[in-house]
Amino acid sequence: MGKARAIGARTKPPGAPAGARVPRTRPNLNPFEVKVNRQKFQVLGRKMRHDVGMPGVSRARAIQKRNQTLLREYRERDKSSVFRDRRLGEYSRSVSPEEKMARRFALEQQRQHEKKSIYNLNEEEELTHYGQSLADIEKHHDIVDSDSDAEDRGALSAELTAAHFGGGGLQQTSQQPGQEGERPRSRKELIEELIAKSKQEKRERQAQREDTLELTEKLDRDWREIQALLARKAPQLRDGGRQERPQPDAYDVTVRELGFEMKAQPSNRMKTEEELAKEEQARLQRLEAERVRRMLGQDAGEDARKPTHVSADDLQDGFVLDKDDRRLLSYRDGRMAVQEELSGEASDGVNAEAEGEDAGEEDAEDSGGSDGHSDLESEAASEEEGEAAEAERPEQEQRQTPGDRAAGGGRGVREAAGAELPYTFEAPESSEDLKSLLSGKSAEQQLLVVERIQKCHHPSLAAGNKAKLEKLFGFLLEYVGDLAADDPPDLRVVDKLVVQLYGLCQMFPDSASESVRFVLRDAMHEMEGAIEAKGRAAFPGLDVLVYLKIAGMLFPTSDFWHPVVTPALVCMSQLLTKCPMLSLHDAVKGLFVCCTLLDYVALSRRFVPELINFLLGILYMATPNGPGRGHALVHPFRPLGRNSELLLVSSEDDTATWQRRSLSLRWASGQTAQTGTEANHTRLSCLAVCLALVRRCVLLYGTLPAFHEISRPLRALLTQHLADHRHPPELQELCQSALADMEAQERRYQPLICEKSKPVPLKLFTPRLVKVLEFGKKQGSSKEEQERKRLVHKHRREFKGAVREIRKDNQFLARMQLSEILERDAERKRKVKQLFNSLAEQEGEWKALKRKKFKK
Repeated sequence: MGKARAIGARTKPPGAPAGARVPRTRPNLNPFEVKVNRQKFQVLGRKMRHDVGMPGVSRARAIQKRNQTLLREYRERDKSSVFRDRRLGEYSRSVSPEEKMARRFALEQQRQHEKKSIYNLNEEEELTHYGQSLADIEKHHDIVDSDSDAEDRGALSAELTAAHFGGGGLQQTSQQPGQEGERPRSRKELIEELIAKSKQEKRERQAQREDTLELTEKLDRDWREIQALLARKAPQLRDGGRQERPQPDAYDVTVRELGFEMKAQPSNRMKTEEELAKEEQARLQRLEAERVRRMLGQDAGEDARKPTHVSADDLQDGFVLDKDDRRLLSYRDGRMAVQEELSGEASDGVNAEAEGEDAGEEDAEDSGGSDGHSDLESEAASEEEGEAAEAERPEQEQRQTPGDRAAGGGRGVREAAGAELPYTFEAPESSEDLKSLLSGKSAEQQLLVVERIQKCHHPSLAAGNKAKLEKLFGFLLEYVGDLAADDPPDLRVVDKLVVQLYGLCQMFPDSASESVRFVLRDAMHEMEGAIEAKGRAAFPGLDVLVYLKIAGMLFPTSDFWHPVVTPALVCMSQLLTKCPMLSLHDAVKGLFVCCTLLDYVALSRRFVPELINFLLGILYMATPNGPGRGHALVHPFRPLGRNSELLLVSSEDDTATWQRRSLSLRWASGQTAQTGTEANHTRLSCLAVCLALVRRCVLLYGTLPAFHEISRPLRALLTQHLADHRHPPELQELCQSALADMEAQERRYQPLICEKSKPVPLKLFTPRLVKVLEFGKKQGSSKEEQERKRLVHKHRREFKGAVREIRKDNQFLARMQLSEILERDAERKRKVKQLFNSLAEQEGEWKALKRKKFKK
């Protein structure tokens, strides 16, 4: 029945055309495997693809697919031995078996004929050298080349070789068949004959060579005669003028200049800082030993007097020029300027000879650090100093006889050596030791002593030198303060010693900053104590002012915050705010603090209101008391009182005799008495310095938005009181230039005004038209938005499907693992049961055997 029904189902329906295709009918579905996805409500025109599903069939297909793929991978996860057929065309269905065999045969032949290694040169090719195989050359099968005569000059002929090394066979071979009756020749005669024959051959070769040279010279002469005829002659000008030579272009000129330029010469390796320090220490120790020997009257020794050995082939060229002493030829007023330079150098030499030995030593040490032949200069320094010492000796001493010089010159040499400055010094352990070393010496000698202390105790020479030099910085800073506090202050020595302070600060910045902070902290504590005790504080001494100046020179002042510079700025601001003006000395100190403060903020352009207030007070004190002075004063200045007109000059004679010059700091020491004229001149100088500082402030703070408001009191004072004809012309010029600079600064801000806003328009009731592209959740979106939402929805769907498949794969693997575990457990139980059975059988047999024995 089922077969007939199936056959009948495949038959064509009646009335169908002959060539029509029969539609394939769906197989009968098991109603228990079909799942109908019901809808909440039906929508006309909607096509449903998943209205009917078959979960059982889908699950069976998924399990079958996982058995074929995932299960196979799981079982082969720990297996690495895989056989792969890599034969040519094995898995290609488009290639016939005959073509596969032909390709494989061609590949095999290609592998046999190609080189096994690209570096194996002797595999197939045979290498040759001048037509001879290298293999034969390696076997030492040498072939004599008879073409060159040069190779045969030193060789012996075969006859001579046979005569000397033939073993007596020469006599037998020398006899000819027709000379049987003659006496055989002796060995001496044969050798003489061979020698004569070789000389004759040599003369023939020499004659042939001379003939060849004569022919060559004759050919050269003939060629020179013919060459003159073959040379191309330039056409002569008809007008008889001379032909002009072509001018070289810029490229030819540049090429020639490059050709004549001096090429770079190789130089020696630059020495490290440690090597230079060691050499300098050794040089100073050698010079000190020589000085001590001269001071004690000892000779240099016989080794120094003994001349050094000079070789017979010495060219006396072992010297190096330290500098290029060639002079350029120049003309001045029609005459050469060489004579003037020579006369200037002669005068310089005379002046140099007139100077002391200490200055010569200082110059020698300064030149030792140049970047030329520094190492050569350092080695030759002692020789130069010795020559300078010889040149400085008086002529009478040089004219003495050796006996007189030995008798009377010893005391002079010892005195000169004792007066010299020592070359090596011990590092001072306290400030008193440093003062004892530097006291009683000139500025140059003090600078030289500090330099030699640093060179003798460089940190790279010993382990404790670093601590010694750190202490030296503190001692030197204290010594500088003592020099500034003296009356009069020795500012020239302070200026010289700042260089050494800077070098030590660069080597040890931490200890240097700590020392400077300690000094500034003491100064601030003293000022605060004075304010607490008296209610006011006077300006500090010149030593504190010098410390403030040195701090700005040793450390960077443009940083936003610095551990030394920032406290120094605060200290100067406190000095300008809390120290009242009681005398001219205070005015000089305050102006010095203002100059130092401007140097601090020159790069950072930091606005300091204490500075502007102090300058304004100085200008107030230079104007007479009266109403309408323009602006209220701020502490420490007072509008009325004993010192309100401290800088006012009432004498016209002193005003007329005043000349503008730099304000000396000796007036800041407060210990020098001044006359009335000097005091008036000091007042005018203070006013000039104040106006110069005002101009610097205008140029520095001109870019601030509130500059005009800041400078308004200054402008009022300068315009109303200081720009009159009572002051000297120099002050009037300074005042006018400051006013001009103030007016030249443009305003860099806009006044505050209400913000301009557009009027708010009335609300319009025009309906908003929105194009509805599709109803439902996707309405009100553009085409791009719809595409994006579609991709997001597709991604979400695929992601969920992937997660679902991964979960099913994990469940499948878990089932497989569980089945393996169950199989192993069942196998183990089966084996255990089998073992128990075998043991039971053995036990039964043993008991039966035992019973039989008992029965017997």
